[in-house]
Amino acid sequence: MNLTSLTSKLFESRLWRSFFRHGWPDNPLDRSLAMTSNIFFHLHPVKVSRKSLVWSYSFGLGVISTILFGVLVWTGVLLMFYYVPSVERAYPTMKEIQLSVPLGQFTRNMHRWSAHAMVLAVILHMARVFYTGAYKPPREFNWIIGVALLLLTLGASFTGYLLPWDQLAYWAITVGTNIAGYAPLAGQVMRQMMLGGSEVGQNALIRFYTLHIAVFPLLITLLVSLHIWRVRKDGGLAVNDAPNSRD
Repeated sequence: MNLTSLTSKLFESRLWRSFFRHGWPDNPLDRSLAMTSNIFFHLHPVKVSRKSLVWSYSFGLGVISTILFGVLVWTGVLLMFYYVPSVERAYPTMKEIQLSVPLGQFTRNMHRWSAHAMVLAVILHMARVFYTGAYKPPREFNWIIGVALLLLTLGASFTGYLLPWDQLAYWAITVGTNIAGYAPLAGQVMRQMMLGGSEVGQNALIRFYTLHIAVFPLLITLLVSLHIWRVRKDGGLAVNDAPNSRD
């Protein structure tokens, strides 16, 4: 059996089709299937506006926000190996990460500065979308998703602020939850739910930790996936071009 026939049999085998679901891309149909069945290629819309490809139009703020979220997830997982969500051990473990763990200070600073940068990038991304009118029909639904992602980003940043359990974090969360308590009607209920009691303590630390490492990241991941999918279905970034200017 020569190499050509062996290669042909491999492409026609069940193993090949279980992975790629199409033949070798040597014809227009299989080349099309290779694109549409690949998740990385399929993320891009079939048609986009030339104007949206110019860097100065969007500054890549959405992509930057997504990359920063990935950095936060990665560094957050590394920090979870050492951090203990306890009022007695939270601050000592943070100091241990900074002083004793190899690259611990670098990892924590990378996590902290990426969080600040993500908040800024998401706000600028929303401002760009508003300025360019990309929230207008038929993209209203994606605009609402973007607003929800902004709120979740702020929530993730707020809940992470308590975790070092130092004086700055303690009093910042105390002031923040007290402000929330002044909201009409449901203010005190919201404060009780956030703190798990009447004051900042162990219950508040556990609740903020759970929100920070599980609830908010999961919701952000789901909504970012839906957000990107809607951008693709709507034909890429929105621009104020005439219908016949799309290419």
